Amino acid sequence: MAVAAGREPATLLLAGGRLVNVFTNEVTPADVLLAGRLVAGVYDPDDGQAQQRRERALEVIDLDGAYVVPGLIDGHVHLESSLVSPAEYVRGVLARGVTGAVCDPHEVANVAGEPGVRWLLASTDALPFDVWVTVPSCVPSSPFETVGADFGPAAMERLLEHPRVVGVAELMSFPAVVAGDPEVLAKARLGEARGLTVEGHAPGLSGAELQAYLASGVGSDHESTTLEEGREKLRAGAFLMVREGSVTRDLDALLPLVHEGHAERVGFVTDDRLPHDLLSEGGVDLLVRRAVAAGVNPAYAVRCATLNVARHYGLPRRGAVAAGYFADLAVVPDLEAFAPSLVLKEGAPVAEAGAVLPGSIPPATGGDAVVRGTVRLGELDEAAFALADPGGAARCVVALPNRILTSQTTVEPRVVAGRVVADPERDLLKLACVERYGRGGGVGLGLVTGFGLRRGALGSSVGHDHHNL
Repeated sequence: MAVAAGREPATLLLAGGRLVNVFTNEVTPADVLLAGRLVAGVYDPDDGQAQQRRERALEVIDLDGAYVVPGLIDGHVHLESSLVSPAEYVRGVLARGVTGAVCDPHEVANVAGEPGVRWLLASTDALPFDVWVTVPSCVPSSPFETVGADFGPAAMERLLEHPRVVGVAELMSFPAVVAGDPEVLAKARLGEARGLTVEGHAPGLSGAELQAYLASGVGSDHESTTLEEGREKLRAGAFLMVREGSVTRDLDALLPLVHEGHAERVGFVTDDRLPHDLLSEGGVDLLVRRAVAAGVNPAYAVRCATLNVARHYGLPRRGAVAAGYFADLAVVPDLEAFAPSLVLKEGAPVAEAGAVLPGSIPPATGGDAVVRGTVRLGELDEAAFALADPGGAARCVVALPNRILTSQTTVEPRVVAGRVVADPERDLLKLACVERYGRGGGVGLGLVTGFGLRRGALGSSVGHDHHNL
């Protein structure tokens, strides 16, 4: 207040910029005064006081017409999908103007349970980046899955007391919600009782089923893939999260909704992005950049990745450049390119010219034993992968390009010596799911088409959401 009123000097003056105002959805000339971690005030450079502000500021940066935007907030992300540590994830997105994210850590929860979630919270505590967490609600995501740890309502209740927890994570078991399953609904009540959000996961839900799902208390959805689906969810009152991940790419289909004037009820999210995509395309900044390039009002585009997300989760003093807000912001010479020349986190420079400043990200301090050594396989031999002749047609999973959803079909498998074998000429492969946690889950076998693999084999310890092999 003292800085805003002119009684004390500003720690920094960003002079002669253009503010992307996410309250009024306009771009206006602006001088921005900072007082330590906070924005002290935003002023018209032509108000006759510009020289006085300059003289009173401890430091002045002339922006020469560059844009000042709030630090971007990814509204829904699984940090673990980046395949790197939280600190390295931040190193990859911070210089792009992303200063915060709301993380659903259900990947690490499936692998390491409550201790894994607490590790993620602890490992992000000292970073120059806000990580808020929604507590996983569906571990495992299916009762047929074997996962690495038990994670029930008691663990959820304990984690919901953490100061950086902002909600209950996506209720993935949407059929159970619609059916009124009391156990699933009780998890939603845990968040509501604390005044926290309950996040949604409703792929393809429509009509009465969608209404029932939202009536449970769910407030959002990030699974819409078509314009019609997104519009129906907006009309039903859901906060629509528009996703552009590494596999699920829905921005182009849903962007017309922002053009139609629904910008206040839309948030930009990445969900899952792989490291090569983070490096080449970015995180949630990609959505802003592409929205602006598609002709969306730049203030709308920025708002979808800042103020809207902050308001949805109830994040105080975040998501805008305004008096009393935390000074999380980026200076961007060109909104369409959206390549910040400067990024501030709570008033401190953390990145310049596309690079994180040395010393901004503290070195790791250990404490990660809980997420190491989590692959505990028993003995496996050729017999473990033997698939008996079904004696006719067999069900087969159909992998779909750029989709996380699959379909199914029936096929006549190739059989040799009484056992089903791969038939790459027909794009028909054997599929094995090997329980990796040493909990006696065994090996599940089946058939899959759609991979196009001609020789060799693929193996992965990343298998959403149970992460078996």
